Amino acid sequence: MPEEFHRIRRLPPYVFAEVNGAKAKARAASEDVIDLGMGNPDSPTPSHIVAKLIEAVQDPRTHRYSTSKGIPGLRRALAGYYDRRFGVKLDPETEVVATLGSKEGLANLAQAISSPGDTILVPNPSYPIHQFGFIIAGASARSIPYTPDDAMLEAIARACRHSVPKPTAVIVNFPSNPTALLASREFYKELVALCRRHELFILSDLAYAELYFDDSNPPPSVLEIEGAKDITVEFTSMSKTYNMAGWRMGFAAGNPRLISALARVKSYLDYGAFTPIQVAATAALNGPQDCVAQMRAEYRERRDILIKGLHAAGWDVPSPDGSMFAWAPIPERYRHMGSVDFSKLLLAKAKVAVAPGLGFGEHGDTHVRIALVENSHRIRQALRGIRGFLQGDNAAPVEENISA
Repeated sequence: MPEEFHRIRRLPPYVFAEVNGAKAKARAASEDVIDLGMGNPDSPTPSHIVAKLIEAVQDPRTHRYSTSKGIPGLRRALAGYYDRRFGVKLDPETEVVATLGSKEGLANLAQAISSPGDTILVPNPSYPIHQFGFIIAGASARSIPYTPDDAMLEAIARACRHSVPKPTAVIVNFPSNPTALLASREFYKELVALCRRHELFILSDLAYAELYFDDSNPPPSVLEIEGAKDITVEFTSMSKTYNMAGWRMGFAAGNPRLISALARVKSYLDYGAFTPIQVAATAALNGPQDCVAQMRAEYRERRDILIKGLHAAGWDVPSPDGSMFAWAPIPERYRHMGSVDFSKLLLAKAKVAVAPGLGFGEHGDTHVRIALVENSHRIRQALRGIRGFLQGDNAAPVEENISA
């Protein structure tokens, strides 16, 4: 018998496990570790959403099987959000599917539209499911630049000319996890024109649509572009917008053919999210949105504290325009270590956990991702640890195994 199953052999060891193991070991030793590694919102879900969940769960009818594609009211609410926010009209019957978070939606769409030997174009670095959802489905991933500019567009065109077979789809994710980059409508116009010309599907991950810091320039949707719906499906999520990460509620919206394919696969795999969660998500989308503005202001404050403090410590990290992350280049004196060893060193010396960039692709190994998932007091505490690490005598890289 083979030691590993075929699909498992295609998955590399989980890069984050090394840092997570070191973090668990430090906590077991009663060390106070400030965890800025996982993008796990720390603020509570708004009270009116929780109240709607409690109300719905008290109705025994909601305890039965739900609807795989999402209850009609929830799909209408998502269509209403797209109309208000982006000016995009969606048919909630044929152009919207509720998913168990955007991650599940991406993975199941990969199963629906790809075959062994297909090629998918994926930015490197990017969120792991963007690549591995398709690898699990048997397809191959071809890396393209992660920047929303001519370099990405030229790489897509080159792949369409030279890949055999021709690529099936390209994935984009702006605001980006992990790089925090945003894309403009002008970029999306060029992307849509290019992909229509080459008959290439666009799969857009817009999970961080409401996490932006310039109120005059909110991130656009690819679906705003004329003709985009002919080739595009976009994934959104309740996780970050409403601090509902553990609720596992997301959406796919756009091209009816792709939506139908996703809905058909899901109909074999699940009965949808627990109905009270869907009812509460409907209330979130249809209800007051001041909680979203408050969430955005909170992350902006944390961002400003973090970036100012890192600069004061001598670590030049760009200030993100969106998402809940800072994409931090490893300081020059430590760059030879790579992101995993640097992350473990930072944990050992500063008691701060970050995500190694290698976990998002080989081209991310020069960076670490810092999540804004602790309150301002804890971020300042993390900055004191980082400053002491970078400026202290013990900051020199060590040759021995730092995880020992």
